[in-house]
Amino acid sequence: MSEPAKKTPGLGKGLGSGLSKGPSGLGKGLGALLSVVPREDGSAEVLRTIPIGSIKPNPRQPRRQFDENALVALAGSIGERGVLQPVLVRPIPGGGWELIAGERRWRAATAAGLTEIPAVIREDDDAVALEVALIENMAREDLNPVEEARACSALVDELGLTKEEVGRRVGRSRAAVSNLIRLLDLPDTALEMLEDGRLSEGHGRALLMVKRHDVRRDLAAEAYSRGWSVRTTEERARDTESTPAAPRQLHADHEVALTDVADSLTATFGDAVSVKAKGKGCRVRFEFASMAEAATFAAQFSSHRRAA
Repeated sequence: MSEPAKKTPGLGKGLGSGLSKGPSGLGKGLGALLSVVPREDGSAEVLRTIPIGSIKPNPRQPRRQFDENALVALAGSIGERGVLQPVLVRPIPGGGWELIAGERRWRAATAAGLTEIPAVIREDDDAVALEVALIENMAREDLNPVEEARACSALVDELGLTKEEVGRRVGRSRAAVSNLIRLLDLPDTALEMLEDGRLSEGHGRALLMVKRHDVRRDLAAEAYSRGWSVRTTEERARDTESTPAAPRQLHADHEVALTDVADSLTATFGDAVSVKAKGKGCRVRFEFASMAEAATFAAQFSSHRRAA
């Protein structure tokens, strides 16, 4: 059983008053996901005060880095005025609470010496808790490019969302989501530079124009040490690949388009299809374990053609 929580009569204009009351669930958007909602028995969720020590951090928190100076400033504000916006938690089997949203406030309140903190307690399942943790930070533009990339990747891999669905939730295009996730193909040293701000997201995309992993790593180090702009990094990446500037830019766009084509075909025909780049176009290949599987595919393909 989770430790009993104290009911908080009022907290001013915090999370509860700032968000609408309505049903929650996947695909409802950030406002609905963070709203104070009615329970099945008709009673409304209420704000409660719970012991800070009973809260465990969210293992799915996309943020890996917290600005220490900002935390110190927030801790000072909380020490003077208290926590004006509650955190969002869910019960842990066996006792205690798991933080869903509000880790900065929780950390700052702990640093300020508070022993209790106002919280909205929700019975979210793993999927909803994951979506809230990821989208809350992204919607508030509170993540660095690598954290955003990991968040988008988790929404795709763990929740099974398409890149288009992820884009709708975080206010980005499908191509932008694809570009973000591709950043995770960079070497660890380059990712660290994007995380701590030594290089920008634009630098990361420029590095992806280079095929070899070790060359990407060396180019990232040189871009930082020499203070290259994104444009200069792109030019050096093109020079490294020994291709003219215009074709390399077309190639970068081509890779995003190729990813979209592969995603669309896989969603329609499953794992039987593979797509690879070939010149300015692509090569689509189908493989089947048996003739029966091939016949099933042929019938499915014919039905798609008739529908088109």
